Amino acid sequence: MRTNIPSLILAAIGTVQAATYYVSPKGSDNAAGTMAAPFASFARGQTAAQPGDTVYFRGGEYDYTAATTACPSQTGLVAGLELTKSGTQGHMIHYMAYPGETPLFNFVGIKQSCRIKGIWVSGNWIHLKGLEVTGVPQNNRLNHESWAVWVTGSFNIFELLNMHHNMGPGLFIQRGAGNLGLNCDSHHNRDSLTSNGDGQSADGFGVHISVGDTGNILRGCRAWMNTDDGYDCINAFEPVTWDHCIAAYSGYKPGTLIQLPDGNGNGFKAGGYGADATLLPANAPKHIVKNCLAFNVKAAAFYANHHPVSCYFYNNTGYNSNPDFDMLGLKANGTTAGVAITVGTYRNNIAYGGKLVSNNTYSAADDADNSWTLPVTVTNGDFLSVDTAGVFGPRKPDGSIPDFQFMHLVKGSDLIGAGVNVGLPFAGTKPDLGAFPYGTTTSIEAKAAAVAPQAWRIESGLGGTANLVTNLSWPAQLRIEIVDIAGRSDHVVCEVPAGPHSLALRTGTLSAGVHFVHVDGPGFSESEKIVLR
Repeated sequence: MRTNIPSLILAAIGTVQAATYYVSPKGSDNAAGTMAAPFASFARGQTAAQPGDTVYFRGGEYDYTAATTACPSQTGLVAGLELTKSGTQGHMIHYMAYPGETPLFNFVGIKQSCRIKGIWVSGNWIHLKGLEVTGVPQNNRLNHESWAVWVTGSFNIFELLNMHHNMGPGLFIQRGAGNLGLNCDSHHNRDSLTSNGDGQSADGFGVHISVGDTGNILRGCRAWMNTDDGYDCINAFEPVTWDHCIAAYSGYKPGTLIQLPDGNGNGFKAGGYGADATLLPANAPKHIVKNCLAFNVKAAAFYANHHPVSCYFYNNTGYNSNPDFDMLGLKANGTTAGVAITVGTYRNNIAYGGKLVSNNTYSAADDADNSWTLPVTVTNGDFLSVDTAGVFGPRKPDGSIPDFQFMHLVKGSDLIGAGVNVGLPFAGTKPDLGAFPYGTTTSIEAKAAAVAPQAWRIESGLGGTANLVTNLSWPAQLRIEIVDIAGRSDHVVCEVPAGPHSLALRTGTLSAGVHFVHVDGPGFSESEKIVLR
């Protein structure tokens, strides 16, 4: 099958007559759902929406005072809102902030004495964009955390969510395949009433999926001032990818540098199953952490967390943490007692400030080509700045992380070109070390992956007006995007249904220079560099 992309998009649109609805705090659920007569509630918008439709939320506060059901017990689960209606492949249901406005969903008014999910996404093919979620409470001391957004569905996109001041994690993926967290923020979350300790479970992001839940990715996200970890995938039974994400100030009382004894305080916690050897999967997943930044956390910036196999840590920067990279694995017998093995595959990483690495037992780490193993010297002079100003400032209009200079390489640094090719895009003859290649001022660079489970290639047409032909064959929907050298989206090309395709991607509208064609889907993430002249 060979299709020109514009025709593919038109064909997809033509199969479903999409509708647009509006919701406002000043609306009425008896209204028509138009711009002039909006609905009042998310629930009414969900009732109206069909696959392919968009529901816009006007700015203002949407207050919740009760869950959708009564508490089954004091340890039971309830939700302020459940999204059960699914879109379909190629026709997602979009719930989005009206352009230029911020809808705030506040769950602090729910007083039921049990465990609370703010928004529970159990449906599939749902797109949430630009929503602010706050105030999800804990109302007794009998449970662990509550959750801002709790996910058990598949193929959903969570974009530009701002989740803060909740008594538990921001985005928590419990089940489901192919979910994408894109440019989301999770911060100032604290679970002070958790039964096993204040701060023990309020991660910024959690992915704790079951066997078969492949293809979950967090990209361009920020987590700061969360009392537990920034990102956590303990007890995940399929690979998780963190791509161009940031973590800072984990393990502290939000808004302060007061350490909470029970908050773990890691930046990126990549895996692990606790100390019980019976929980270990026969084929433990190898998570991917790439192009990420973690700094000023209470514990480890990047943590292997007793994982039984080696995950991939590529082109990350750890700064001023305790340590920057903790390589702690399990003993060969599957326990945490005694001397543990060292795990993790580390390439092109920078560790600077604080303790650099720990638990590299007998120097057994697979850690060639990092700042602590190469003949380089890391100093403040290698970076444009070691001041964190701007890292958590407002995002750009396209949703990407703001420009800042912190931990970006300066001209002449011996960290430039000191790395090794691990399959990620790079300029020059060899990759730079760290999350930020020389010459960039934002934390979002080219979107890529280290592992390609299904081969594809650009066959021809690298001229500015020629076609770019890409062969694809995959059993699930794939998403194709073209980004520039700084990782900014030139445009989303399309979502391609399952099956073999030969697609003509027209490049005539793109500027000259380096671009990357990025293909994403369940269990698949790969990029190819193109140069347009």
